[in-house]
Amino acid sequence: MPVGAVIIKNNKVVAKCYNKREKNQIATHHAEILAIQKACKKLKSWRLDNCDMYVTLEPCPMCAGAIINARIKNLYYAAIDETNGGISRFKILDKTLNHTTNYQHIAEHQEKNKLLIQKFFKEKRKNHISK
Repeated sequence: MPVGAVIIKNNKVVAKCYNKREKNQIATHHAEILAIQKACKKLKSWRLDNCDMYVTLEPCPMCAGAIINARIKNLYYAAIDETNGGISRFKILDKTLNHTTNYQHIAEHQEKNKLLIQKFFKEKRKNHISK
C-alpha cells in the first residue's frame, strides 16, 4: 500500500501502519487513524503531544481531525492530495483550534511521489474492475 504513516517520539518509532480500508472493508482504517490508535495504546495516553507523524499522502479531513484530537505536534507529508486533502483543500488544521499541529509538505520529491501514488491506484482500479 502506498499510504503509510509513522509516529515518532524522542527519535524513536512509536507506531507505524498502512491503509487497511480495502483489506478490512472498514471505512476508517486509514494509515493515520491506525497509527494513532497503536501509538495511544503503546504510550497509554490519547495525548500524543510530543509526537511527530510522517505520512506518504496528505491526510484526508477525517485523519486531519484525528491528528488534531490526538494532539500530534508536527505532521510531515510527502504528496498533496488535491482532491481530498484535509490541509490543502479543506483547511482542517486551522490555527484557531484549541490545539495546533504544525505541518509541512515535503516538496522535494512531490512530482515523483504523486506519480507513484497515481500509478498504484490506477492499477488497483484496473485490477478491481477486471475481477
